[in-house]
Amino acid sequence: PGFATALRPGAVVIDMSSSAPTQTIALAQELQARDVTLIDAPVSGGVAKARDGTLAILVGGEAEVVGRVRPALEAMGASIIHTGATGSAHCMKALNNYVSAAGLVAVSEALHVGTRFGLTPETIVEALNASTGRNNTTERKALPFMVSQSYDSGFAMNLMAKDIGIAADLADELGLKVVELALMARLWREASEALGPDADHTAMHRFVGETARK
Repeated sequence: PGFATALRPGAVVIDMSSSAPTQTIALAQELQARDVTLIDAPVSGGVAKARDGTLAILVGGEAEVVGRVRPALEAMGASIIHTGATGSAHCMKALNNYVSAAGLVAVSEALHVGTRFGLTPETIVEALNASTGRNNTTERKALPFMVSQSYDSGFAMNLMAKDIGIAADLADELGLKVVELALMARLWREASEALGPDADHTAMHRFVGETARK
């Protein structure tokens, strides 16, 4: 039902959202019954890379189909990574955002602890970037969006919370007890509820600071 009835046999649907892998697989099977192929192709890289067409695009689906749509994907992304079968890209996207979100929380906590001790935020970020603590948050988010308290990176907190929830749900479905993932899912959900649907994900820095003082 729905949009599937308007698709011609042989069509390819490219799902570039962030979705639950098991739901993606189920939808792909339903579309396949209509001779329509679904591939999942979520993106990563943020607003700046979206503007200049240099996103990383994770792609799940049959290699032959991925090859057919690659030119369209290359118009948007500089790195096209075939992750495997349909659903695998949505799995990888959720896991990537979990790892990124965990790093952002760690940097937020380090900033609050370090500044309370007497370090400047700039020194903390410089030291992390010169050391093994370097990550995407220290390189691209800490100073411009978190320390500045602008909290306007362009990616919403509720979307980050959703993606981490997808990863946590997947772990449960696979029968895995993953402690930090469960902790991150709860923390990001609580932050999203506390700060509201319009909050930027970098506002986790503010949430961490507020809860640390209680």
